[in-house]
Amino acid sequence: MTGSGRTIVLVVAVAAAGVIGTLIVAAALGVGAGERSDLLVLLVPAGIVTIIAAVLARSVLGRASMRARFVGVALLAAVIAIANIGVLTLRMTVSEHDATLVTVLLLYSAAAGVAGALAVARTSSSAVDRLGRAARRLGEGDLDARVGSLDAGPELDRLGATLDDMATKLQAAQQRERQAEAMRRDLITTVSHDLRTPLASLRAMVEAIDDGIVSDAASVTRYSGEMRRSVAQLSGMVDDLFELTQLDAGAIESETARADLEQLVADAMASVAVEAEAKGLNLVSAVDGVEGVRCSPRLARVLQNLLSNAVRHTPADGTVRVEASRLGDHVHLSVEDDGHGIAPDDIPRVFDPFFRGDPARSGPGAGLGLALAKRIVEALGGRISAETTRGSGARFAVELPLSVGLSPDPPNGS
Repeated sequence: MTGSGRTIVLVVAVAAAGVIGTLIVAAALGVGAGERSDLLVLLVPAGIVTIIAAVLARSVLGRASMRARFVGVALLAAVIAIANIGVLTLRMTVSEHDATLVTVLLLYSAAAGVAGALAVARTSSSAVDRLGRAARRLGEGDLDARVGSLDAGPELDRLGATLDDMATKLQAAQQRERQAEAMRRDLITTVSHDLRTPLASLRAMVEAIDDGIVSDAASVTRYSGEMRRSVAQLSGMVDDLFELTQLDAGAIESETARADLEQLVADAMASVAVEAEAKGLNLVSAVDGVEGVRCSPRLARVLQNLLSNAVRHTPADGTVRVEASRLGDHVHLSVEDDGHGIAPDDIPRVFDPFFRGDPARSGPGAGLGLALAKRIVEALGGRISAETTRGSGARFAVELPLSVGLSPDPPNGS
């Protein structure tokens, strides 16, 4: 059914209800059946006229301003009432004196109604104007535009609140987009810079071998080692970038694979054992109460990144300590070194992608290791923090709930 059809049905229903209600009131007041019949004869044409007037008013006022609509409705009601009084007077149901008095009162009521309609329309029109101005400013890109409190009725107030909520969400989305764009630029700049060093080293060594500048076995062996190190560095950066993209895509939430936590700690320590031995570092582990705990395999990447970071920034003959323990329904992991520590001002930003603070803790790579560790831990429902220990080293602590990403082994060991 079209809008016009629904309007006509509504008007007919209201008019019919008015006729029936009038007859019921007349009967309740003791009006006789004959008089009710006469009243019905008057009410039926009056109802028809009312329906016609309402439909015409909709057609005339459909494109009018809100102020004109309110005034038109008030005048229409007064005109219909005066017309009814005129009909009753012609049928000698009401005396001319009484009709005159009632008409004067109706005219006064009409004037009062028009005044009230103008007052209400002014408030509503002002609210609509504010909504329009806010919408235009938003359309022009001013996401700070807000409607605020309208006090113009629940419908307009709800519309204003919806518009303000939309503006807030658009502003947040724009901010996220700007941050993503800034991160993208940082990514391109940082990765381009960090790729340049190992690629330049590889190119120089390959050219030296191809040109015959280096030909003795000892030098070729040394160059091969350096080339392997550069390739490993490049591979590590690519792996970090790929896994960071996977995390943004929500891969952790859908994975079901599980690994033994104790084994992950052992594997992570083995992955840095060669580098630690070359620097003369002492790797120490303390695992307590995590027997049988199963976890996401991605936790291995967290431990590897934290251990690699600790080994890289611990001076020769230093110590790197890994701890794992279970306390209630949480598992606690920590990696602690006795290196140069973290400057207090850098701690809040140490997990930001590409952040490089104290030169003493900078090194090869794109600065994604700690950022990647943080995203994995948070995706598993946990927390990660950094602090400078009482000595001069750094301590990274991870807390994970058993309910998300971790689970104790079932009793049958399956």
